[in-house]
Amino acid sequence: MSGTINLTLKIWRQKNAKEKGRLEVHELKDIDTDMSFLEMLDVLNEKLTLEGKIPVAFDHDCREGICGACGAVVNGYAHGPQPGTTLCQLHMRHFHDGDTIVIEPFRARPFPIVKDLMIDRSAFDTIIQAGGYISVNTGQAPEANSIPVSVEKSELAMDAAACIGCGACVAACPNASAMLFVGAKISHLALLPRGRVEAAKRAISMLRKMDELGFGNCTNHTECEVQCPKEISITNIARLNREFLKASFGSAVR
Repeated sequence: MSGTINLTLKIWRQKNAKEKGRLEVHELKDIDTDMSFLEMLDVLNEKLTLEGKIPVAFDHDCREGICGACGAVVNGYAHGPQPGTTLCQLHMRHFHDGDTIVIEPFRARPFPIVKDLMIDRSAFDTIIQAGGYISVNTGQAPEANSIPVSVEKSELAMDAAACIGCGACVAACPNASAMLFVGAKISHLALLPRGRVEAAKRAISMLRKMDELGFGNCTNHTECEVQCPKEISITNIARLNREFLKASFGSAVR
């Protein structure tokens, strides 16, 4: 049932990456429980604007759980406490009257804070760029059944391709590892015939770039899988490790 609740927000405010940040306390009254979390932040910003204060900067775009831009840490959980949910899909009905909600940006060295809850996730773009391209013939679209792909592999590839690159896995990991993200990106190509041509080069290049950018390594805490809004499986990390070992052995032999 819909209703209204009163909340205390402790929200991170930081002018830029060089300035020191702090938690700022705000009281919000009569918040509709049918609102999304981002709509609640809109209400806060309207209140701050009317008071002549600077609104809270936060990332968002589609507000449909597709783009991954809306990431923030809510009460210690990346994208909030609801499993398989992006922040824009989180609704206020999951909170209670009188709750105190602590809202912070994703914390990781490769994700510098731009302002308040906004972070720079361009490190992920750099990793994808390091993966290079896929060799395909241009021109008329090939017959769909010309290269058979098993249902099992196609489903696994689609599951990995569901990654939206939001960075929740990095924020959740105590090592700030990007292994789940990189594993998903490598897996969905490695599982399909078109992705096998550059598979070895892709695995080595993307992992090297991940290390170069300052992301940590995986130590199997599995927090990434738990807090991933698209519920990407850590089996993709195992596949990434296999692809990297095969590529490394192959390059050493040659």
